[in-house]
Amino acid sequence: MGVVQEAIDRRRVERVGVSVRNAIELRGVAKEYRAASGGAFRAVAGVDLEVAEGEFVALVGPSGCGKTTLLRMMSALEAPSAGSITIHGEPPERLTRTHRLGIAFQEHALLPWLSVRANLELPFRIAGRSVDHSKIATLLELVRLTDFAAARPKQLSGGMRQRIAIARALTLDPEVLLLDEPFGALDAVTRRHMNIELERIWRQSRITTVLVTHSVAEALFLADRVVIMGTKPGRIVRVVTPGFQRQGRIDIMGSEGFRKLADELTAAIDPEGSAA
Repeated sequence: MGVVQEAIDRRRVERVGVSVRNAIELRGVAKEYRAASGGAFRAVAGVDLEVAEGEFVALVGPSGCGKTTLLRMMSALEAPSAGSITIHGEPPERLTRTHRLGIAFQEHALLPWLSVRANLELPFRIAGRSVDHSKIATLLELVRLTDFAAARPKQLSGGMRQRIAIARALTLDPEVLLLDEPFGALDAVTRRHMNIELERIWRQSRITTVLVTHSVAEALFLADRVVIMGTKPGRIVRVVTPGFQRQGRIDIMGSEGFRKLADELTAAIDPEGSAA
């Protein structure tokens, strides 16, 4: 186990470019909900996970495995029933109060009556800070939407709206970025383009990122490590370090090694479906 961990840590150092220090730590995390019958339903049980500073980790698994529940607990939208979650040694709710977590969901949640620029200004106003116009200009350039700063969300494509949602999540220079199926509602072609865009944005920002996705290929393309979750209750069953040198190359998805690993992980998630 020591040799395996050393190899994982070495890979994390190579990708992150700094010594390994954990940004996120989950220890024995569990989540129970009260069932209609009066009993308790365990959505998540006994999850231990560490995410290094500057690392990109993807959570994948079948529906109902608790991956979104885990992300919601990391973002302080829900509290664990047992165990602990810390981000840079602090509870998540403290980071949300100080606007140090960036969050983007499948629904972009942009305000339709505001322009793109005004949507990006909103986090500054909510936090009671002066709007940093140079920061907004930098983010618009980062997501390649400078020419659409005056547009309303309805004038943008789905992929463009999601890019703005990610830019808004980065507005206040958060320490961690949490993404819950941000491309789940997009068509396959747009989603592939957005994978390239997110990988490019991550390479430029190097922000610690946790992504929840149903797409194994998306997870393998984007993440330093892919965490496979099982159900009943939700738990981690496997952790994989892909190790592909992608640098925004979507064609890596067509390589034999990529396809083989994607098939292997898909079978691990849905053994019955893979045998059919």
